[in-house]
Amino acid sequence: MENKDYMGRVLSVLLLTAAACFALYALPGELFGYRIKKVDLLADIRMKPTQAPLDSIKQLLSLPDTMEIDSAALRSSVVEATGIDSASLHLRDSLYNRLYAADADSTGSRIQDFSPGHTGLKRFFQALANRNSMNRPVRVAFMGDSFIEGDIMVADLRSLMQKEFGGRGVGFVPVTSVSAQFRPTVEQHADGWKSWSMINDQSQEYVLPGMLFEAEKEQAVIRMKNTNRYPELPEVETVKLIYMANRNTRMHLVLNNSSDTINRVLAPTDRITQNISESTITEASYTFTAAEGFKALGVALEDNSGVIVDNFSLRGNSGMILERLDRERCRQWTDVRPYDLIILQYGLNVIAEDMLDYGWYRARMTTVVRHMQDCFPGADILLLGVTDRSRPEDGTYKTMPEVLAMLHAQQQIARRSGIPFWNMFAAMGGENSMPRFVENNWASKDYTHFSFRGGRELANALMKALLIEKEFYDEAEKTLH
Repeated sequence: MENKDYMGRVLSVLLLTAAACFALYALPGELFGYRIKKVDLLADIRMKPTQAPLDSIKQLLSLPDTMEIDSAALRSSVVEATGIDSASLHLRDSLYNRLYAADADSTGSRIQDFSPGHTGLKRFFQALANRNSMNRPVRVAFMGDSFIEGDIMVADLRSLMQKEFGGRGVGFVPVTSVSAQFRPTVEQHADGWKSWSMINDQSQEYVLPGMLFEAEKEQAVIRMKNTNRYPELPEVETVKLIYMANRNTRMHLVLNNSSDTINRVLAPTDRITQNISESTITEASYTFTAAEGFKALGVALEDNSGVIVDNFSLRGNSGMILERLDRERCRQWTDVRPYDLIILQYGLNVIAEDMLDYGWYRARMTTVVRHMQDCFPGADILLLGVTDRSRPEDGTYKTMPEVLAMLHAQQQIARRSGIPFWNMFAAMGGENSMPRFVENNWASKDYTHFSFRGGRELANALMKALLIEKEFYDEAEKTLH
């Protein structure tokens, strides 16, 4: 029998792999407009350049912002959007400065509103004030990455808002997602669907969920069941199937595991549409037949009043891909599901070691905010700053200087866009606050992501900040009218 030389082959494969890894290290820091992380086989032994001390970074970030902003254009757009004249905007600014310190909030207890007249949350607060006379619930879209996956932070904010202003239900849930198996606020199952995500696809027309699903079996199934994790979840008034393309699909719906089936032929459409069923609903099971070409987005479980908070988490989303949201489809989405407030939580997975200049991210996200304002002209937008993220240094975990650099870039995004900004880093406790969260089991040992308990801490802080801002809004409305 012939003896084969496998050792030579193994060595050849190892050499080719090493060569490929070194070639990846030679790639530029940015490709096709996106920042990329280098593959560095020698990272653990390579001498790193001396990094700027954290105090130096903080001093740099405390310098006056010299960024040029078209204040007149911002003020003009606010006058047009809110109907408040320019003189009233000046009065609101003066009132705000009398009630609160004019400088940036260093504790996260307040929201920094960079809009003229501090009107950045006016439409949201106006909707809350009129919620009992509206023919729909007040809606909040909470958009983010894996930070809010599984309803972390969002579930507690939703519960707090519903306790304060009424409403029940988890809101919108995509057909399925990577968090479907561990999301505690809804039980869900789906079968027979092909899925697309805007993270890795550009062929579809996307709206806020960033995902799209097409039936690919004779019997495609969606099942949703409420949970009792929060007191506002077990029962709701409506279940809404939201879809965007249909030829002649037959829908078979069973509510609350009953013996009765609701059978409907869905009308042909190429627009975003919803099918509403009303009852006292604890669970809903959909089966679709003759479903060729049927494209669904998800199901909403909710009341017809109060406040609804939708979680649009998308793992790996830097926020920059939101500039690819389809404007016309977003307007169609708004026709069936209008929002009063859109919260943006991004930036953590953009932070990279040794990167202190996020001007490129500021530019891209400023464009994103403008696009969101164009797609959803009736909604206010609130930008959240990144939380603390720590790394080991001299035997302890300390704040990465890159976190402060990103935080500064995000404040500039809000200032340039004229929108409100909430400093989650400060709300946590600021510099070196992450180790305390990890010790309390409020965050994972990657010193980046939060547990549900940590999310509750941030949700409580955000709710308090919103209520403080609402106090100013209510006072301004009484004083200036």
